[in-house]
Amino acid sequence: MADEQKKGPSKGELKKLAKKAEKEAAKAAKAGGKPAASGGGGGAGANNGSSSGAPTKAKVSNPVYRLANVPTTGTTDACTLKACMASILYGTPLLAGGAAGDLPFVHGPALLYGELTSACPVVAFGGNGIIKALALVKNSEEGKNNMTCEMDDWLEYERSELRPALGSGNAKKVEAALSKISAALEGHGGTSVVVGSEPLSAADLAITLSLLHENGAALSSASPAIQAYVDITKNSPAYAQAKKLAKTLLPPASFDPSDPSLLRASSAIFATAITSVFPSAVSLGIEIKAFKCKDIKHGDFQCNVAMPLFQKLKASGALPPGVNTPQQVAQSIIDAVGNDNPLLYDLNVNGPGFIMSRIKASYLEQGVNSIVKNGAPQKPKSTTASETSNVVVDFSSPNIAKEMHVGHLRSTIIGEAVCRILEYTGCNVHRVNHVGDWGTQFGMLIEYLKVEYPDFLENTPNITDLTVFYKNAKARFDESPEFKKISQLNVVRLQSGDEECRKIWQVLCDVSRKEFEKVYNRLDITVEEVGESFYNDKISPVIDEFIGRGMCTVEEGGAKCVWVPKFKIPLMLQKSDGGYGYDSTDMAAIKYRLDKLKASQIVYITDFTQGDHFQMVFGAAKKIGWVDDDSHRLDHIGFGTVQGEDGKRFKTRSGDTVRLVDLLDEAVSRMEASLKERHAEGKTNTSEEERHATASAMGYGAVKYFDLRRNPTSNYIFSYDRMLDTKGNTAIYLLYAHARLESIVTKGKADFGVDIDALIEGGKAQIALVHKSERNLGLHLQFFADSIEETLQDLLPYHICDFIYALSIAASEFVTQCKVLGSPEMESRLLLCRATAITMRQCFDLLGIRHVTRI
Repeated sequence: MADEQKKGPSKGELKKLAKKAEKEAAKAAKAGGKPAASGGGGGAGANNGSSSGAPTKAKVSNPVYRLANVPTTGTTDACTLKACMASILYGTPLLAGGAAGDLPFVHGPALLYGELTSACPVVAFGGNGIIKALALVKNSEEGKNNMTCEMDDWLEYERSELRPALGSGNAKKVEAALSKISAALEGHGGTSVVVGSEPLSAADLAITLSLLHENGAALSSASPAIQAYVDITKNSPAYAQAKKLAKTLLPPASFDPSDPSLLRASSAIFATAITSVFPSAVSLGIEIKAFKCKDIKHGDFQCNVAMPLFQKLKASGALPPGVNTPQQVAQSIIDAVGNDNPLLYDLNVNGPGFIMSRIKASYLEQGVNSIVKNGAPQKPKSTTASETSNVVVDFSSPNIAKEMHVGHLRSTIIGEAVCRILEYTGCNVHRVNHVGDWGTQFGMLIEYLKVEYPDFLENTPNITDLTVFYKNAKARFDESPEFKKISQLNVVRLQSGDEECRKIWQVLCDVSRKEFEKVYNRLDITVEEVGESFYNDKISPVIDEFIGRGMCTVEEGGAKCVWVPKFKIPLMLQKSDGGYGYDSTDMAAIKYRLDKLKASQIVYITDFTQGDHFQMVFGAAKKIGWVDDDSHRLDHIGFGTVQGEDGKRFKTRSGDTVRLVDLLDEAVSRMEASLKERHAEGKTNTSEEERHATASAMGYGAVKYFDLRRNPTSNYIFSYDRMLDTKGNTAIYLLYAHARLESIVTKGKADFGVDIDALIEGGKAQIALVHKSERNLGLHLQFFADSIEETLQDLLPYHICDFIYALSIAASEFVTQCKVLGSPEMESRLLLCRATAITMRQCFDLLGIRHVTRI
């Protein structure tokens, strides 16, 4: 929006531009060309505008519209979105246009018209001017009928009154500006401000997009009529399509040596080369992007642009002389990259036009030296934004008065890793443990506690096995009608705030928390308990809000429901008997997290069977306007089942659910036995005093990694033998690999007097990547930033597991193929060992695995 508010052209400049447009339009009409829409300009979003008409060429053989000067700020500006949505609605394709250099006073997006492969002039600028131009292009007569004086007046109102009011933040000015819209909507059926116009007219686009992108607070406090009016735009397919289109119009990013991403760096080098040889590539809609090679034998990164670029250049008659095949297009790109670029070498054409390349060792050396200098791998540049995001991660979530069992393992482990990753990238994370501490079962548990432990207030009951306690209470509930009746009355008393029931309920919660902590302490889990009961008094206002917005229906029997698009069943906000369920609590929770915690992202980690439920919760939150796709992100990470060797749910031999504490302790016990055996064989230098701590780190880490290294949606068979294996993709193998690197560094100091810590502190540390295995290890270290960014896309920790496993293999090849101790390159290679160990430790920390320096 800021680009639309910059100072526009003077009256004199507008007159000159208008005359130029008239002359060029007349030339184009005489020659049979298609002129651009007149009146398309508009300075800083003005609609009283100007147009530079058709291109200056006498004949336009392949006319296209391009959007130039698209800002690269990271978020789509309102002006660009206006252009994109008008393009979608009026059926006029838009291509990327680079920069508009012929009008120095045009600072924001500008509409260009002309041949695909040549420079062409500006025909409209400013969001409203571009909307008008594209509306007129669709059909001249229809366009003229649509662009009435009233439509013009509303466009001018949006530019000169609404937009300044929204930008000022002044509540009175905003209210005055919105009152005119409210009055017009009331008189025109609520769907358009223009008399007789269909929804999403040019004026409606300008107004609603300003409300959506200029001042979110103003929209949230606006009248229901205005919110419903804006929802027409927001929920239209054209709005989603326009946001996607806007991303394709961005100019290719330039090479940034401070950005550790190899993917972006290689893409930028290729983009610069491609646009220098084939300037129309971006306008042709070609995505210029490099890809990591699947097989490192062929190269590090590859570019696949040559084939689609050849096809489009050929179709538009724009192939340069001497370029007749995709391979020749690829070779032209390679020639343009040249040898003097800072990143790529060994470029070659593979097959029908794939360009293969490798990363220069000199570039990789900068990255690995940065690791030892700073004591940490470089974070992705995308995570260094000054504004901190509030993120809520809802995970673990056991039930009060029940033991944590193997079913809670995945949510707890995955959730902790997700929290660590988000915190590492600069987010303010709320680690929420949404425990089941409310519901009808508590009536039964309260009564059983009163009967079995009548002096519970003086002597806190020692309930060491919550599962047995719960089963006994349930058995009594099923056997005794009198007990069942009292239990049901206890539910009402508890929810009404009865003091005795509340005290017993609190005892049950306290006892359960102590049992939960046994698991959390073993796994280094940090959570903040915010149970279902916390939201009990927040449900009724949520229901009232849905009713007030006309989005709540009363179904047969009296249940209050919200219907969500694409689902055949509704969310039930209140049951027919007046009670509340999961739907009620989750809607109150998401409202609280968005409104009070100011969360921009909420992540739920539960088993995959709850996927539809959370998609309905997300859909209802979007429907009522709590969630804006441009500023909020909602994720559900669904996981599969932990299975036994028989492929069924993991249980004890007697068929009972496995207690999580017992499962974890067994892993440690087996690891400790293995270390003891290795110690007897002289294969470990861990002392007896260190053995248990080392076994705990390795045993718990093995359980975690065995889960995290796979896509969570898959089921997996729980196997101590496989997870504790010293070979293959296991935590044990990785921890041994890390300890080996540190052992080499220790020997370097003890046996050869090379103190790399002193080298680093003295600023004398310098790594050279000469041998191919050194360069390969340096390459894998530099993949770290891209691995983190890949993880942030879907929040699945297995990407980091893939990275550290590949890194450990590269490290193993390095120490096998390159002599480290006693070699002429010893200092450099010891430093490379340290850089690798530092990066591995960072990955262990992100995954919640304790590292060990010697085993």
